[in-house]
Amino acid sequence: MTDLLFRGGRVFTGSTRSSGTSYPGAGRSGLPAFAEAVLVRDGRIAAVGAEADVAGQARPGHETVDLGGRLLTPGFTDAHIHPVQAGLERAKCELSEVFGLAAYIERIATYANAHPGKDWVDGGGWDMAAFPGGLPHRTQIDFVDRPVYLIQRDHHAAWVNTRALEIAGITAATPDPADGRIERDPDGTPSGVLHEGAMDLVGLLTPRPSAGDVDAALLDAQAYLFSLGITGWQDAIVGSYAGSIDHYPAYLSAAGSGRLKARVVGALWWDRTRGAEQIEEMVERRSQAGGLFSAGSVKIMQDGIAENFTAAVIEPYCNCGPDQRGLSYVDPGLLKGYVAELDRLGFQVHFHAIGERAVRESLDALEGTAPGNRHHIAHLQIVEPSDVPRFARLGVTANLQPLWATHHLQMDELCIPYLGEERSSWQYPFADLVRTGARLCAGSDWPVSSADPLQGMHVAVNRTEPGGSVHADYPTAQTPFLPGQSLDLATVMTAYTAGSAWINHDDEAGVIARGNRADLVVLDRDPYELPAREIWTTEVAMTFAGGDLVYERPA
Repeated sequence: MTDLLFRGGRVFTGSTRSSGTSYPGAGRSGLPAFAEAVLVRDGRIAAVGAEADVAGQARPGHETVDLGGRLLTPGFTDAHIHPVQAGLERAKCELSEVFGLAAYIERIATYANAHPGKDWVDGGGWDMAAFPGGLPHRTQIDFVDRPVYLIQRDHHAAWVNTRALEIAGITAATPDPADGRIERDPDGTPSGVLHEGAMDLVGLLTPRPSAGDVDAALLDAQAYLFSLGITGWQDAIVGSYAGSIDHYPAYLSAAGSGRLKARVVGALWWDRTRGAEQIEEMVERRSQAGGLFSAGSVKIMQDGIAENFTAAVIEPYCNCGPDQRGLSYVDPGLLKGYVAELDRLGFQVHFHAIGERAVRESLDALEGTAPGNRHHIAHLQIVEPSDVPRFARLGVTANLQPLWATHHLQMDELCIPYLGEERSSWQYPFADLVRTGARLCAGSDWPVSSADPLQGMHVAVNRTEPGGSVHADYPTAQTPFLPGQSLDLATVMTAYTAGSAWINHDDEAGVIARGNRADLVVLDRDPYELPAREIWTTEVAMTFAGGDLVYERPA
């Protein structure tokens, strides 16, 4: 293969000056290390350092990428994402690119008219913040002549019309499932919103995508993620959940055929209706994975979300009654035993924890586990201060979704009033985690929020909405949210590179160092030279996976 020389700009190596190429944390152990040039040979980093030294090692006939003052970084790894689900939703009635009831109705009507032969109008991406109290109503979409099933952007609720409720047989007499809630009008009639496990009451009746549909969704998502500089990820649900299709076969097929070009870890879904008997099945699934797809992680969803009061909190939500403390989906008394067995078998445990009780239950379950399995807890919206130092002490990585840490409408109207002043101040404590020595990795939760790592970095640094966001013009969107918890750019960029590659047990990526795989991203500018408020304007110009060009932005 022809050598490839990157020169003419700065190189963010992903290491730190005081720690070489190791990853002890997220940039906290020294200043970020920059280089001038990188040489790639046979898909690996052959040299990195001063331009004169690196260029001198290039073989005759080499190709050159002139950075022209732009920045070269390691490929980004998304440590918590749902790309196949996102790909499926991109092919349906997709609402995430618009905001507000009028815009949703227009998009739904357009989709329904364009697909008259579909038995259902399904899709998703609506935002709770667009509705009073976060709740749309079935009558708003009863104009559609078919059943409608639209998943909320956070994937913790569904908006359905009256026809869908009738087909499912859901009436005022239908009890709430143990792991969910049917939203109701004052007279008890279902209003058209189904929370958490109640989504299945209708979701399981919607048309199932074919294997071909799922394969196409994976490849569509992969191409899109390459355009954002993402060369690897951890799919946070591989298994069937809330009426979804199991994505495991699609990954096996794509990896086996060579169509999968990114390196992917599948987090096997822990079915909260079952117990330890499912671990044997997970061992079998792990053994069947291969190529660029591995399945050595297990996803345990310990609670819901704060906006619908299913996030598990210690003290009751404000203004919601004395018993409203959210839901712990897995009995804490059993959780530690499940985690201990998974840890013994060498699985990584990947927790979803939003509320401070769920975070504590997850940390309690991880007490005494092996740090080498690289366990992590995602989301971390609310962390009780005494639990923050436990991440470093237990060797548990904090998996951040930075985009959520702003004063958007959903935060100001659906979270803070119900969390209370003190608990609201515990949200997204990124800087405190770094100060106490925690490892960081980062992800997007796409399609819940944008998959763009640079947008996430903007928020982590500024704690404000990036430009282009549907919430960017909200009155307080540019008021920093708990600014004392902001990170510097090098720290959060390291979380998206070295930190997330590390959490995926991918020790040959995330740092630009000799011998590592050449997963590389050319940004269209150097964000370290920009004012912090302009980080969001940075875009990806080129993406390389294993030295191969997998994306180049059109001229």
